[in-house]
Amino acid sequence: LRDKNLQQDRMRFRKNVERLGEIMAFEISKKLDYVRNEIETPLGKSVLNDLERDPILITLLRAGLPYFSGFQHFFDGSDCGFIGAYRQEDGKGITIKLDYLATPSVDQADVILIDPMLATGRSLVDGINELLKRGNPRHLHLATLIAAPEGIQHLKENIKVPSTIWTFAVDEKLNEQFYIVPGLGDAGDLSFGEKL
Repeated sequence: LRDKNLQQDRMRFRKNVERLGEIMAFEISKKLDYVRNEIETPLGKSVLNDLERDPILITLLRAGLPYFSGFQHFFDGSDCGFIGAYRQEDGKGITIKLDYLATPSVDQADVILIDPMLATGRSLVDGINELLKRGNPRHLHLATLIAAPEGIQHLKENIKVPSTIWTFAVDEKLNEQFYIVPGLGDAGDLSFGEKL
């Protein structure tokens, strides 16, 4: 994901993000609750562990879509939601604009909030605050590819429900433009092309 030469192949970048979504979904699945169910096989009976209930999958548009797709492959029975959040720069800093929310109730659900890059953490906190208007989740799993220490700290200070942060890498820092260093660049642009 990080190699700028390989990033030129947009389809390969998206596919690798999707694969990492499947891997992260598997890791998170180990922390969910299961029930034992008896089934009939052609030769007898067997007892299997099944998810007690499917988690709700929610992603931040647009950068989260390939990562989210990997989670959908793994949790194929899950209800899904979407949050439209973007950064707006004004020369003095950035503000987060949250202008779209389409989610099911999250009350007493295990929720996996999927965002590939955890930079400042402000878009996730704003999204979570909006989600909490739709119920209190049993547990929030915050799934990222790469995180900055500043974003992790912001989440720890501002999320008031049971939660776990999942990431493949914690990078060095945020730069002056609030991008993760060394990071990988803009995940949305790398997946779908530059925006105006």
